[in-house]
Amino acid sequence: MAQRSRVGYEFAQPPAAVPHKRRAPYRDPLMPPPMESPANIMFDKRVVRGNTYAAQVLPPSAQAEAERRQIEAEQRARRRELEGQTRRDHLDIPRTPSPVDGRRHIDVQTENYLEELSDRVPEVEEATQTEAFMDRPPSPLFIPTKTGLDKETQILPGDLFDFDLEVEPILEVLVGKTLEQGLMEVLEEEELENIRKHQEEFEQIRNAELAEVQRLEEEVKRKDAEKKRRLNQERARVKAEKELREKVAARAFVSNYLTNLQKNAFSSLVHEGHFFDPLTAEVEEKFMPWLLGRVETRLGAENTARAAASDVLRHTISVGLERALAAKAQRAEEARLAAEKAAEEERLRLEAEAAAAQAAAEAAAKGEGEDDE
Repeated sequence: MAQRSRVGYEFAQPPAAVPHKRRAPYRDPLMPPPMESPANIMFDKRVVRGNTYAAQVLPPSAQAEAERRQIEAEQRARRRELEGQTRRDHLDIPRTPSPVDGRRHIDVQTENYLEELSDRVPEVEEATQTEAFMDRPPSPLFIPTKTGLDKETQILPGDLFDFDLEVEPILEVLVGKTLEQGLMEVLEEEELENIRKHQEEFEQIRNAELAEVQRLEEEVKRKDAEKKRRLNQERARVKAEKELREKVAARAFVSNYLTNLQKNAFSSLVHEGHFFDPLTAEVEEKFMPWLLGRVETRLGAENTARAAASDVLRHTISVGLERALAAKAQRAEEARLAAEKAAEEERLRLEAEAAAAQAAAEAAAKGEGEDDE
């Protein structure tokens, strides 16, 4: 790649002056007509585009397609130009609105000075004659006036340069460039061949992978379809089984319901009073309510008496209980006072006994002293 970058593109066309667009007033028979060539090499069709090493050889079909596209592009450009011109013409001319029903437009002169209108265009004949002109003769070649002195010298072979010696570096450069160019082209061809082989291998691998992916997709689709079919079959079986169970349950319920329907209907009617015995109705609707009312009245009077007796007994018991508690407290107080009195008498007796014993002891002691004396 480094060697390729050192090789630059060189334009081999010799420089030429830009042709003047304005034609000369006289024709020069000696000068050939100027060749109209593009002044910019970017728009010159002779300049090769893209890679300058490999030749760009287009097949006949591609060349025909390119020519067809170029012709279509020129036709589209011409059509756009005509449409733009027509649009500008329509925009420049003011338009009058269309007349209403039953009327039509006519041309009316609104200028201050009227003129006669006619369908015939006025014609006038005129004549002219141009003078005969001869082509200008060719201009003589310009030869400048000779000035200065003429001098001469003799140059012998080998005085200025040695061709064999001077041409050697040029030949080396040309041969080196040619070999380098050939080597680059060979390397490029080998690289293109390797790229083509790699692309072929990649295409084979991709085709194999695509075939495998398509096979896997078909297998997945087939399994999915089989799964959906099995699910639909299972749903249909479950649905049929559910409908069968519902039918069996409905038939059993209907059988059970219809078995006791008559009995339940008569029982409900009898319970609601549609079928009744007059004596039983008289007893249940008149006698029993009266009897229950009398019983409630009697029981209410007895309950009232029992409540009064209970209140009297409760009051009597409470009064007797209070009197018994008071008597019990009085007896306890009297017992306490008697116990205190007995304790006081016992204390006094003990104190008297102690005083008597002490007096006896003193008397005995006094008698013994007198006896001693």
